[in-house]
Amino acid sequence: MLILKADNLNALTGIAHGFFGRTGGVSTGIYESLNCGFSRLAGEKDGPGAVVENRRQVLAALGAPDLVTLSQVHSPQVVTVTSPWAMADSPEADAMVTATAGIALGILTADCAPVLFADADAGVIGAAHAGWKGALGGVLENTLAAMEKLGAQRGRIVASIGPCISQANYEVGPEFRARFVGEDAAHARFFAPGARAEHHRFDLEGFTAARLERAGVDRIERLSACTYARDADFFSFRRATHRGEKDYGREISAIALT
Repeated sequence: MLILKADNLNALTGIAHGFFGRTGGVSTGIYESLNCGFSRLAGEKDGPGAVVENRRQVLAALGAPDLVTLSQVHSPQVVTVTSPWAMADSPEADAMVTATAGIALGILTADCAPVLFADADAGVIGAAHAGWKGALGGVLENTLAAMEKLGAQRGRIVASIGPCISQANYEVGPEFRARFVGEDAAHARFFAPGARAEHHRFDLEGFTAARLERAGVDRIERLSACTYARDADFFSFRRATHRGEKDYGREISAIALT
């Protein structure tokens, strides 16, 4: 089982976390093997029993009794977690915060950036799904604000950006860049020339880190692990699309108060 750890989170007391890759589970085929997301694609989906077992293995590795995930919709919405919910009741949102021990907050990704947060002194943690739309829309800033409502202090919050698609493999069209630059001309620094005319390569990890820095987070760690390039280690939506595959698995990144 591939589990990446962030040094800044590892240094904290009372926090368990892991950025899990695609290996070490029981799923097969295009979902091999630690797929933690339930597919909605009819006729080509991972068995729910396999996903449940994969999630059980994640919990065992974390040492937490419960795991919650979201119905992620690329929004800026944040949920405060006080007790675990059934998977069928997962709310539509893209970030979670909690001050309750024993509940692992899990974010599912396959190119988007998972971001894990912690204020160990306050006993408050958070987890966010930062795709380009959510990051641009304020999901990271909203997560920080929700943590503060639980007693966290922004100056103490540690954040780690997990495996996501790298700039080298994230080519976008002109309308994509225009949306960012239209909001703030300074966003142009996150785009490099693409291989095709009028296309650019977007730095999602860099943009995510910059949003956190601007929001007042001083301790940020980037894992710089490319989901697209590391086929054996991570699922990737863009890689699956380029290969013409019908679906793709989702890796999970999770954090818990112990």
